[in-house]
Amino acid sequence: MALEYKRLSDRILFALELAVEQGDLGIADNLVSAMEQSITRATGGKNFAERRELAPEYDAVLSQYDDLKANAKK
Repeated sequence: MALEYKRLSDRILFALELAVEQGDLGIADNLVSAMEQSITRATGGKNFAERRELAPEYDAVLSQYDDLKANAKK
């Protein structure tokens, strides 16, 4: 991965990638929650809308996470 680990969410992303790769849905669930919290913390109140674009790596791992969840339901 080409990201520099400057933010907490970047480090959580790396751990999430490993959890998804290993098929560990329980850990992945917790990491997705932690990542969402780290991305939205200290924002501008209840009417705040996130305007920052997430790096493509975030979208890719979240898509893989969705696939993992879907396969777990089968």
